[in-house]
Amino acid sequence: MSRAAWLAGAALILVTTAAAPAGAQGRRAEVSPYIQIGQIVSADLTNDDVLTYTQLSAGVDAVVRSSRVQVQMSYQYQRYIAWEEGVSDIDVHSGLARANAQLTRTVALEAGALATRTRSGLGAAGPGFLAGLGGSSSQIYSLYGGPAFSTRAGPVAVNAAYRLGYTKVEFPDAFRDSAGNGLDYYNDSTNHQLTASLATRPGTLLPVGLTLSGGLVREDTSQLDQFYEGKFLRLDGLMPVRRDLAVVGGIGWEKIEVGQRDPLLEANGAPVLDRSGRYVTDPASPIRLAYDVDGVIWDAGVVWRPSPRFTLEGRVGQRYGSMIYTGSLSWQMAPNAGLQVRVYDTVTTFGQQLTGGLSSLPTSFYNGGTDPFGNRYSGCVFGGGTAGQGVPQPGACLTPVFQSISTAVYRARGVDAVYAVSRGNTRLGVGAGYTNRRYFLPDVPGAALYRSNDETYYAQAFAQRALDSRSGITADVYANYFGSGLQGSLDSWGGGVQGAYYRSFGRAYGTASAGLYTYDAERSQSAWIAQALLAFGYRF
Repeated sequence: MSRAAWLAGAALILVTTAAAPAGAQGRRAEVSPYIQIGQIVSADLTNDDVLTYTQLSAGVDAVVRSSRVQVQMSYQYQRYIAWEEGVSDIDVHSGLARANAQLTRTVALEAGALATRTRSGLGAAGPGFLAGLGGSSSQIYSLYGGPAFSTRAGPVAVNAAYRLGYTKVEFPDAFRDSAGNGLDYYNDSTNHQLTASLATRPGTLLPVGLTLSGGLVREDTSQLDQFYEGKFLRLDGLMPVRRDLAVVGGIGWEKIEVGQRDPLLEANGAPVLDRSGRYVTDPASPIRLAYDVDGVIWDAGVVWRPSPRFTLEGRVGQRYGSMIYTGSLSWQMAPNAGLQVRVYDTVTTFGQQLTGGLSSLPTSFYNGGTDPFGNRYSGCVFGGGTAGQGVPQPGACLTPVFQSISTAVYRARGVDAVYAVSRGNTRLGVGAGYTNRRYFLPDVPGAALYRSNDETYYAQAFAQRALDSRSGITADVYANYFGSGLQGSLDSWGGGVQGAYYRSFGRAYGTASAGLYTYDAERSQSAWIAQALLAFGYRF
């Protein structure tokens, strides 16, 4: 999928939801295109090397709000033009679009689109993208969308939803490791998800609330003709113990099957690679199963909800052939402050996890409009809007998704937390978490990830303060640690801090930014990089 297709999809989200007839009353719509030119100095403090870039940017921010339509879109294109000979120019596309629209009383539409550039392959150094490191980064595009149906048949709530997702990763310029081997570079995938449920509330038909649900998932990945197919059927119950406490549990059946073909081999037994460094599929090879589970699943736990603003849930059960532990916390501490924590355990893929993470982002988000270096939307995305108007949703972190961009299916287990608050002219956000992945691949040539594990710790924070009606300051900081389970691979960590001052002069504006970043690979090369930007722009 090209950037033009991404823009078309994002525009379709904006137009479709904005045109919803139910949202006409009380609608607020704002569209703000802009252009910008700036000068960047990037200094490699470790190797005593300095690069200079001219940055040309163009973008658009759009918001549509009404009682039944919630849409926000932010897109920016940046062209880095290098002054030094032998240094390539770089293109960066950064964009996020989220939409929810109640089209009729029973039909709603949800959609999202993401464009970002981040470190590619396994073990990205962090959510940031640094000018001068284009060869080790990839441009990523992702889209999802679909309708949801909700109605009632007497005491029974009837729900159904369909979601189509697509993810594309452009190959990086440097696509071979130091030994000259091909790496596991993702290409693209398409996934379909269909879910349906019938539910009753406690005290209607029975003292226990019951939910019968089922679903189908199908994903097709281009590399090695990989497919993922999952289906489930389960019955859940909720028994109130007291007004603020309930016992929950469920039992059902699930089947997940993941398969692929072998890579084509050269005469010496090495996998054949295409021009993008990806494996070439052997069309004559049989389908080999990478993961196959079929059986009973169950879980049980408690839900504590002492107020409408606080919900805590924890569950333990059996799934994927072992014990699982999951939970969540949602706490709206004040009208302008919120905390969200999630403990997860799931068998998934990069494409599914990315579109799923995209769907968890709020429809009102901080768009990072003053971020000068193109590293938006590859880390934590915080709930936003105008400072002082509150934070309806804290946000979510995409950092664990981008830490290991792999075509292999994996079991992801971890915890993440996001906190956001808006007070007067100040807005703050903090996100942190841990994730562990166990990969599954058939034991075939080139399957370097066969039953390996990796783990990631990450933290990110931002602050924004409006000094007056025309100026303000922002600050961002992040840190990440990646531990690889591949034999001979290196653990790594990265971090960075940056600040910016912006001021508007009517439709014109100026920005001054500076940042310091570091990256260190175990027993290997480390680097400290400083960057500074002075830019001027105009909003139409």
